[in-house]
Amino acid sequence: MLWTHKYAPKVAEIPQDTSPLLNFVRDFKKQKKKAVLLHGPSGSGKTAAVVAIAKEFGLELVEVNASDFRSADEIHAKVGQALKQYSLFGSGKLILVDEVDGIAGNQDRGGVGALVDLVKDAAFPLILVANDPYNQKLSSLRSKCVLVEFPAVPALKLADVLKRIVHSERLVASDDVLKALARRSGGDIRGAIIDAQVLSAQGFDVAALNSLHERQREESMMQALIKILKSTDPQVALSAFDSVGEDIDECMLWVDENMPREYAGRDLARAMECLSRADVFKGRIKRWQYWRFLAYVNVLMTAGVAVAKDKKSGQFVQYQRTQRILKRWMANQKYAKRKEVSLKLGRVMHCSGKKALLPVGLLQRVYQAGHPSAAKISEELSLSEEEAEWLAKV
Repeated sequence: MLWTHKYAPKVAEIPQDTSPLLNFVRDFKKQKKKAVLLHGPSGSGKTAAVVAIAKEFGLELVEVNASDFRSADEIHAKVGQALKQYSLFGSGKLILVDEVDGIAGNQDRGGVGALVDLVKDAAFPLILVANDPYNQKLSSLRSKCVLVEFPAVPALKLADVLKRIVHSERLVASDDVLKALARRSGGDIRGAIIDAQVLSAQGFDVAALNSLHERQREESMMQALIKILKSTDPQVALSAFDSVGEDIDECMLWVDENMPREYAGRDLARAMECLSRADVFKGRIKRWQYWRFLAYVNVLMTAGVAVAKDKKSGQFVQYQRTQRILKRWMANQKYAKRKEVSLKLGRVMHCSGKKALLPVGLLQRVYQAGHPSAAKISEELSLSEEEAEWLAKV
């Protein structure tokens, strides 16, 4: 039996602050918002916490995976029925919708809107679980929910969890090995427990620990740039962006921004030539959708740039975030409220947020004129106070 199931935690054993969830379920009828959007990295104990809370309050847990039932009709059929029907045993219910951010694509059209409709009239506590709650497609859902974050578990807390399990199994393991196992897990409780169970068959020693495959962790952009701009080894540079949580366009902008800080003269000219060729292949991918060219893009912007210099620079260079991304972010912030309003208006008008941009301009005139219908429009579109203020701003 997997230890993750055998030692499913009680509420008091969860190494996270569960008080927001407990208060939400306990005082559900008094809550203005009828759902919680529980978010955090994979393995941080989100689902385990919801299961433990359902047992704590004696509630029937109804669990639905949103990545399995993603269209509006399927969500209404699965989640809607669970929210309307009382438990067969007369107890209350706790509805768990896992992997909400797995709803994407044309086949899922209306899925998020269906969840928004269900949240408004939920008769039972509804907890939605996501890794990334700030995805644009979840914006309308996010405003209807109480946001609760479960961050990655600190290594010391995770080591205590492992120690408790190992003691229950009547096994012997040193604190140093358990702490090392906790550190290498990157805050992933589930992964650390699975690794501990694997080690239990070999013995909790350093040699067995080193034999485990290193859990992949996300690297920073600064570490990736060092591999490219401070190295002349193409093999080191080639893997620079493998564990970086940025897309290929932003990685290229980072290299373009910081190359002149490291390179000069002919070295810079050769590096810029490699980066420009990578951009040419990227353009061909967009035009022809021939994704095999992505390998050429990666080689040119990493190994190509790395070997373009005659020798490594010995001086310290402070890498900076590309100004293009900053300007793009500032522009997005400037128009964020307009985008939010257009998405909400598009839901009501049954069109895309892009098509709803023109009517947003008409709404602004209504609000700026102080027309009595503005309050009713705000209620119909579920606009926040900030969005209503933005519409009224001249």
